[in-house]
Amino acid sequence: MSELMLAYTFWHWRRPETEAKEYERRQRAFHAALAAAPSPGFLRSSSAGLSGAPWAAGGGDAYEDWYLVEDFGALGAMNDAAVSASRAAPHDAAAAVASGGVAGVYRLRSGAALRSPGVSHWFGKPEGMSYGELFARLTPVVEQAGAALWMRQMVLGPGEFCLHAAAPVSLPAPLDPRVIPLRPVWPDLAGTGAAPAR
Repeated sequence: MSELMLAYTFWHWRRPETEAKEYERRQRAFHAALAAAPSPGFLRSSSAGLSGAPWAAGGGDAYEDWYLVEDFGALGAMNDAAVSASRAAPHDAAAAVASGGVAGVYRLRSGAALRSPGVSHWFGKPEGMSYGELFARLTPVVEQAGAALWMRQMVLGPGEFCLHAAAPVSLPAPLDPRVIPLRPVWPDLAGTGAAPAR
């Protein structure tokens, strides 16, 4: 695993006239195309359905994609590759039924990236607390929960920190995260073309 693992995180939501099943089918086709012909430094991607994120569809039904890459150079390569060659048609088909989107860039600060997290915890650094103290308090939580702690880069994204875990985690005071359950859409763990069961 790269010490500078980055994630391009993309929240998006479907047009009202597009059924969720069709929207998710197109999303899986695009993720599958990326996996089949990865750009240099691309590691893997995931997609999940969610609601309650105020920055995505006004808190309504939306999707959260994480595209993991080795470094900033790989991020640029993925950006170009996503809309070219065998990935172009699946990308365009998915984009055609999207109503909107917002994105960010995050760096893995501790733990290991989860292939299909069950919940995300979004929070900021409390005023007056140093980053060193924050990381010291979170390290045992991350280790015990088998979680992943992501930190926003270059102020590109709606939340400063995201802790991914399989289930909700209690964070030390005074942290007060927004906890958002995630419904896996990709990877298709069952290999059926349908969203995997939890």
